[in-house]
Amino acid sequence: MKKILFFDVDGTLYNSEKVLPASAKEALLEARRKGYELAIATGRAPFMIEPLLEELDIDTYVTFNGQYVVYQGEVVYANGVEKEELAKIIAFGEARNEPVVFLDDKRMIASVGGHNKVSESLNTLKYPYPELDSSYYMQHDVYQTLIFMEEKDEHLYDEAFPNVQFVRWHEYSCDILPKGGSKAAGIEKVLAKMGLTLEDAIAFGDGMNDIEMLEAVGTSVAMGNGHEKVKAVATHITDHVDADGLAKAMRYLKII
Repeated sequence: MKKILFFDVDGTLYNSEKVLPASAKEALLEARRKGYELAIATGRAPFMIEPLLEELDIDTYVTFNGQYVVYQGEVVYANGVEKEELAKIIAFGEARNEPVVFLDDKRMIASVGGHNKVSESLNTLKYPYPELDSSYYMQHDVYQTLIFMEEKDEHLYDEAFPNVQFVRWHEYSCDILPKGGSKAAGIEKVLAKMGLTLEDAIAFGDGMNDIEMLEAVGTSVAMGNGHEKVKAVATHITDHVDADGLAKAMRYLKII
């Protein structure tokens, strides 16, 4: 039976230096030689993973935590928060000095300039401060928006906007997703195109936005550097990404 492997990027494929370890690259290429399909499942935008897609020759990916899905180079699903709802969230954040960053498949645009929380969050992704356009979402299809606020204030947004979900990826930032949006939902779009079931998928991840994905698939691996809540739902736990955890897990599962 054909199997497909879904890999998160940050903290799973990319190590602490935001580099793909040689051991991970060799493991993925060996898995492909053995007949496995390779796919990415990330909170990042498509333009942010282009070098990785090229390096690994991958053309199937779930990006924006399930909001923009490509199968063999073809967009099979795209979704985003309604503009009217987004406008309310932005206004709520503006009143609290909590800005947003808009993302589509090609670019990243900030609502305000020079904000420390934006800089610190995006620095962890090795990305510079974006261009500015506070009304970008009105003229373009935006597939994901980042809101920059601290965890202690997250409940205020949850209570005010029950029709969306806020998924934290940094101490200063959350992804804003439509209710029900997740990597798992995006993976299901890929599996439907392939005629496979969730049992035919194996997923690897480390972050809070990986929980639904790891719960949904037949076999799941949490990285040793992963959040404790992520480890709690995975069927397997491997070593830290910096200690060749990905390759070790793939050998343990006899993928390679």
